[in-house]
Parts: sequence; structure tokens; C-alpha cells
Amino acid sequence: MHGLKVVNALPFGKNVLDGICRPKNNGLERKLWGLTFANPVGLAAGFDKDARFIDELAHLGFGFVEIGTVTPLPQPGNDQPRLFRLPQDEALINRMGFNNEGVRAAAKRLQKRKSNIIVGGNIGKNKLTPNEEAVSDYEKCFHALFDVVDYFVVNVSSPNTPGLRALQEKEPLKQLLHHLQMLNNQQSKPKPILLKIAPDLTTEQLDDIIEIVRETELAGLVATNTTISREGLTTPQSELDRIGMGGLSGRPMRERATEVIRYISQKSGGTIPIIAVGGIFTAADAQEKLDAGASLVQVYTGFIYEGPTIVKKICQGLSTQP
Repeated sequence: MHGLKVVNALPFGKNVLDGICRPKNNGLERKLWGLTFANPVGLAAGFDKDARFIDELAHLGFGFVEIGTVTPLPQPGNDQPRLFRLPQDEALINRMGFNNEGVRAAAKRLQKRKSNIIVGGNIGKNKLTPNEEAVSDYEKCFHALFDVVDYFVVNVSSPNTPGLRALQEKEPLKQLLHHLQMLNNQQSKPKPILLKIAPDLTTEQLDDIIEIVRETELAGLVATNTTISREGLTTPQSELDRIGMGGLSGRPMRERATEVIRYISQKSGGTIPIIAVGGIFTAADAQEKLDAGASLVQVYTGFIYEGPTIVKKICQGLSTQP
């Protein structure tokens, strides 16, 4: 990414990146929540946590970029090493722990960006903030980012902040989302607020999520975050034991993420917009998610393994679909 920054700063560097990586105008524009996405392929949260590379990522052809997860105060995250590749499975395990420079640092960078790419703000709570006070942390992030992002994603589903997933329980989640929607509706032009959910939820919990989305009038869902499951991996158990805890992403996530998306879409009658993330490496993977009911897709691990032309390849494949 730092190399990309150097190329982007060179004379004609942007043109070179555009030529190699940016998809041609191929009729993949999407309109959602009053926003126009140049194409449906975005970069998931967790990659550009601090909004350092927005302009560079725009030249790689992404239709949108989600920054974060950001928290009110800067925090170092969990001890290193905390990010591991599983090449045999084309997967990653991470336990980053919301490492970021704080929401104000991200907001300042976003104020200075030059590209008009759509940016989402993924918000969370600081590790040391007790769950009883979590609403305050999300409120601080909401206010700090409101003028510099196009949509929000509430992250209560990361497995790497102790106790965070407890906020996915029905009552705490309703309280948090009602509060954010109240703040949102006080603005002259409210922004779309989405919820990012875990792939490890039960059917009953997914039913609760659908009910909560309707009750709080959320704009949609991001499905799904990383999983704590290790089922079906070819990486030896001894290696998994050495790596330890963390959220799994990549190829092994594809099927479960699609199941969750299809269930929510069918159960809600297609009324809940979904951003799909989980195991998307190719155009076929992206099409599978769209066919299951997603409106947009995001890549993360696929970007790591496939490289900077992934958006172009996916868009080329999607544009040839019947």
C-alpha cells in the first residue's frame, strides 16, 4: 500500500493505475440509499482502518471503501503477531482488536481526500469501555464521522474485542440502534446506517436481527464478519493451535456467508438491502452473493490473495453474466 502511494504521487502514476486496475464503464452502476456506486465491488472494513489510502484505493477501481473499525480513542489493538495467512485454505486469521488511531484522526484524513469514491464508516467501541457504556462510544464515532462518510456500519460482531458480541443480543442491540437512529433523524440529511453481523448466529438470532432491522428502520445489513469456527480447514490442526484465537476469513467463509444472506433475503422478502462479504475471490463468487439477495459485495481476503486487479476481474466477469 505504501508502494501504491508512491506510484499514485508520480506524474502519470494515477493514469497507469487506472489503466491496469480500474474496470471499464461496463453498466455495473448501482443506486442504493440515494447513493450511486460506480460498481458493486467494495473494500471491506479492516483493511484501511485509519482512512490512509482512500485516493489510492479509488484508482484500484473499488466502487466504495469502508474504513475502520474506528473507536473514539486511539488504541493499539491486541499483541502481535495477530494476523496469519492460511495459504492452503486461501484464508486469514486475525485478532487485530480494533487497532486504530481514533475516530478524529480518520475524520481529518477524510476531510482532505481528493477522490469522490463512496466511503463507509465502520464504528465500534474501545476495548476498555464497558458494554453498559458502549452506546456513548458509538455516538461519539457517529458525530465525528457524520460529515465525512456516506454511510455507517455498526460493528458489534468482531470476535476480537472481549464481550463485544454480547451487544448482538436482542435488547442491547435494539437500544444501541434506536439511539443511533434517533441521532441520525435529528440531522437535516440522515445517513444510511447498517449493521454488520457475525456468521456464527443461529437461525433464531437471525430472525431477531430481521425483526430489529425492521423495528429500528435500519438501512440494511453487512453479512458477514469473520467466524470463530475452524470447520473444514485443510491447514493442519497443529498450525491452528499455534496460531490460536481470532476471526477466520477467506475461501472457507464463502458458503456460510451465502447461506446467511440467502436466509435473510428470503425471510425478509428481499426488503433488507445486504452488503455481502465472505469468501469473494472471483466474479462467480460475487455473482453467487448477488443471486442470494445481496445488493453489493465487499472483498478483503480475496484482495490479499488475488492482488490489485481483483476489482477489474470481478467486474469484467459480472458484466458478461446473462
